[in-house]
Amino acid sequence: AIEAELDGGQISVSSISAWELAMLVARGRIALSMDIGEWLSVVSQIEAVSFMPVDNELAVKSVELPGEFHKDPADRIIVATARKLAAPLVTADDKIRGYPHVRTIW
Repeated sequence: AIEAELDGGQISVSSISAWELAMLVARGRIALSMDIGEWLSVVSQIEAVSFMPVDNELAVKSVELPGEFHKDPADRIIVATARKLAAPLVTADDKIRGYPHVRTIW
């Protein structure tokens, strides 16, 4: 599904996802083969991948999401980013997948 959706396009990643990954590594919940900073640097060099900064507009949009959505700030920023880009969101998170105001794939 992801490959069909991408079809030679871009993968945009919210910078908050880099923070979430760093937290998971720091807590020992995910192990990487290299330092998190180095890993993010390597990923940043992939031509099809771009990191979307969390700017003031996204911060505001994350608290103005339509309908009911849970309070996790990182998830709200990720959803706001996908909505801003009018892009599908790749996630296995049931709370995000159940939110009707963003298109998800997994």
